[in-house]
Amino acid sequence: MNPLYYVSIVREALNEDLGFQDLTTETIISESHCSVAEITAKETGILVGMDIARCAFELLDKKVNFQAKIADGARVSPGQVVAVIEGRTRTLLGGERVALNFMQRLSGIATVTNKAVESIKDFSSHLVDTRKTTPGLRGLEKYSVRMGGGYNHRFGLFDAVMIKDNHIAASGGITEAVSLVRAKVGHMVKVEVETETLPQVEEALQTPIDIIMLDNMSTDQMKEAVQLINKKVLTEASGGITLDTLVRVAETGVDLISLGWLTHSAKALDLSLNIIE
Repeated sequence: MNPLYYVSIVREALNEDLGFQDLTTETIISESHCSVAEITAKETGILVGMDIARCAFELLDKKVNFQAKIADGARVSPGQVVAVIEGRTRTLLGGERVALNFMQRLSGIATVTNKAVESIKDFSSHLVDTRKTTPGLRGLEKYSVRMGGGYNHRFGLFDAVMIKDNHIAASGGITEAVSLVRAKVGHMVKVEVETETLPQVEEALQTPIDIIMLDNMSTDQMKEAVQLINKKVLTEASGGITLDTLVRVAETGVDLISLGWLTHSAKALDLSLNIIE
């Protein structure tokens, strides 16, 4: 990931945590004191955020020596050392929480994504994320989805058109909404329409769009919709899909399955930093 994207995010996190000073560390540890620390996994998962953690320490002291033992996207197991950091003890303790917060959050997203991806590996459907991300961390969280084996949906409101139920209601219908969009956006812009019923699917198919979302449909409705669409455009299943129902959704033959909980409800992966010498 490009440092131009995340350096400012990490700097803000350090400012939030350190404030004017690390009151505890600076009253106990001398400025010249040096240590070696290890970051260790405490549970099984997919690790993400190595460069973010490195950045947290290097922003405090460019002389710190951060040694990554694995790369982003690798599977870790309990007790596995994932990084070794050498430098001033004040630097190691000052950057500890920010580094771990990022790594645990991003690794948790990658881990739950990987679990979901593995559950439907025998099907053709691809898992994609949504815009239900932590404010300010969308790029990092979507990167984590990719590291877990998933795919990214649109990044924001600016890079693709998604005509949702409120757009349809406000404009007077699917046909009217698509017509207004196609009159104003360029030929490179993908257009997706959200549908909740089979009549809406039939209407959407009569318009120049690229993707039809099947929102909050039962699996029987999805299967019928997929057969009706018959590969004319891409299909995306969304709404209320859980890890327990994921396989049944994939069995319908949809091209994409979007899951907001990959980012908004992922459990952090447990990691720790300990000084070893």
